[in-house]
Amino acid sequence: SGILSVLQVRLVMKAHSFVRENVPRVLSSVKDKSSTVPIPRISQYLYFLFAPTLIYRDNYPRNPTIRWGYVATKFAQVLGSLFYAYYIFVRLCIPQFRNSSQETFNLRGLVLCIFNSILPGVLILFLVFFAFLHCWLNAFAEMLSFADRMFYK
Repeated sequence: SGILSVLQVRLVMKAHSFVRENVPRVLSSVKDKSSTVPIPRISQYLYFLFAPTLIYRDNYPRNPTIRWGYVATKFAQVLGSLFYAYYIFVRLCIPQFRNSSQETFNLRGLVLCIFNSILPGVLILFLVFFAFLHCWLNAFAEMLSFADRMFYK
């Protein structure tokens, strides 16, 4: 349900951007009584739905070729990040919580459990940042020939 919620928020943000960029153009052409109304094509909207951006434009900068080796490398890095996160959970998190579930509840045990989980939590946070925001978005940007790679700005 968390993944579906995130995807729905992304789609709502993209729909808002699409409407915000196109409604003023349509209204100005209707106000000027122009014979052509600048409505975007379906292909432009579909490209926008899959492109790693939240700002709608009719045309985006495009690369002339797709580097499939680069795409494979980025997906391999995502897979490696998932395996590393699994390793962190198995080696650092699960034993800590397994030991705490066998003991009686006390404040000292809770504080130790929290402090022992800070480092694995930060490592998982960095892995999520690297795997999704760097590798996943760059791989899809390359597959869509999307040339603007300013994800971090």
